[in-house]
Amino acid sequence: MRDFAKMLLAVVCGLLIVQIIKWIFLFMMIGSLASSAEGGKVSIPKEGVLDLNLSEISLVEQTSQMAFPAFSLGGMDMTVVPVGLRDAVKAIETAAADPGIQYILLRPDGVSGGMADIEELRKALTEFRKSGKAVVAYTEAPGNGSYYLATAADKIYMSSYKGGTYQLIGLSGRMTFLKDILDKVGVNVQLIRHGKYKSAGEMFIRANSSPENREQNQVMISSAWKNICTPVCEAREITPEAFNALVDNLSLVFPEDFLKAGLVDGLMDHETLLQKLSTLAQVPSSDQLSLIRFSDYVAVHQPLALPGRTNVAVIYADGEITDGNSYQGVAGDRFVKVIDEVRKDASVKAVVLRVNSPGGSVSASAKIKAALDLLKKEKPLVASFGNYAASGGYWISNGCQKIYADANTVTGSIGVFSMIPEFSKVVKKVGVGVETVGSNKHSDMFSLMRPFDAQELGYMQASVEDIYDTFVNLVAEGRSMEPARVDGIAQGRVWIGSDALGISLVDEIGTLEDAIFYAASLAGLDRDAYKVVGYPKPLTPIEQFMFAMGGMQEEPSILAGTGFEALARTFGDLSKADPSRVFARLPYDLVIE
Repeated sequence: MRDFAKMLLAVVCGLLIVQIIKWIFLFMMIGSLASSAEGGKVSIPKEGVLDLNLSEISLVEQTSQMAFPAFSLGGMDMTVVPVGLRDAVKAIETAAADPGIQYILLRPDGVSGGMADIEELRKALTEFRKSGKAVVAYTEAPGNGSYYLATAADKIYMSSYKGGTYQLIGLSGRMTFLKDILDKVGVNVQLIRHGKYKSAGEMFIRANSSPENREQNQVMISSAWKNICTPVCEAREITPEAFNALVDNLSLVFPEDFLKAGLVDGLMDHETLLQKLSTLAQVPSSDQLSLIRFSDYVAVHQPLALPGRTNVAVIYADGEITDGNSYQGVAGDRFVKVIDEVRKDASVKAVVLRVNSPGGSVSASAKIKAALDLLKKEKPLVASFGNYAASGGYWISNGCQKIYADANTVTGSIGVFSMIPEFSKVVKKVGVGVETVGSNKHSDMFSLMRPFDAQELGYMQASVEDIYDTFVNLVAEGRSMEPARVDGIAQGRVWIGSDALGISLVDEIGTLEDAIFYAASLAGLDRDAYKVVGYPKPLTPIEQFMFAMGGMQEEPSILAGTGFEALARTFGDLSKADPSRVFARLPYDLVIE
């Protein structure tokens, strides 16, 4: 008994020590953040080269409320700074008119964000060149996204060092299927859906993709590659056939191959690059070359919206759509409050709904759309699609007066599904007996301990069918289309932005800035007569860190590294998204590489 007490005391002391260490780390972080914020404003040289190093920033939808670009903690330099896409674009626009900016050094390696983000950043760089200033790109390991971005430059230089990992090999997307392993252990996933292309949950009930899922993915990947290939070939004056031959034949092995193919303008080491940059900046040596860190430039030139001014609001619907008031993703109750706040604010004259969401909860999507419909009765409402605006993301936005999308936006997925796993065979195999007691015949249907019977399957299917019909009719009304036509392009199918334009799911290929300008014009506002205000108000760095520290309390899943982790994570996320277990969500978070 004494040994047990000692062991228990040791465990408790260990947990207390771990918690104390967490709090010490937290206070150190808060102190560092506070001292950085109080240490003065960011200062930049009056003249220099704007250094757009994509390995030092991460593109996000909204810039955090930072009074500083980076901070140090215990000697660690926190150099990767989250920068909102619009703030990055506006900084490039500002630099074009800034006499202190001589040109932009673009270092695209390590670019983060989706292809739609990169597309908008590339357009901003192309516009910058119209000012007469140059963009000079330097790459060490070109990949699909980074090289696509680099071709916005006047000149592309590449490291002469061999041994880099070059991944300019075309786009691919992966699909994983777990049916075989789930069958072996006895997990039965019950999938109820409407839409032959609605492949959400398919990974749990099939060993390979359905023909419809394969078709939609192939079309989407091919269209996305064309959207990259076409501007790349135009910029480098090479035919698509020649470019694809280089990629298909794996001809780009060494730096010399890129130079010979005309994909770069020169090879040089880092010292030679500095000499080249110094010459372009008209300074005698690299010691006098002034490189202005991009995140610093963004922080200095970030516009402020003043109370009482005429404003255009951008509501960022960024992340999974869920029920509740969470600060993560697009929480339905919280977003209804945000939308109502914008609607009642007399200084806001027009609104842009910026959607970067794969969807999620049907009930939350319905709440948000109802609030947006009220707002649209009082103020112009325009949608701008980012990397994703699919399923629930499309549900909330299809009624906007105009929809802008990037060519590489993933959208559509007008379909509905429900997914309920049951583990009766699993518990039997491991020797666990489970008995349930209920008040009614079907009161244990969601216990996960038995399969649905025919009546229960019919109950779930009826709900899915009804919600699908509602979805189709909402889109038909919002897009001024016949329901039959919507059904023909719906069925859960996912579309790339450039293809969605041809079937009237979106109105125009354009950027967030294009959507803001159009919304302002609907309100009769001149280009320079308004400020842009972002909603919801982003968390401060300290609030973000406090929120992250809460997440550290979660213990690693016992399923980590197994085939069940995806099932547990997916079902857990969806259950949190909508307790009704009926979802309007993208089949997966597509990562195109």
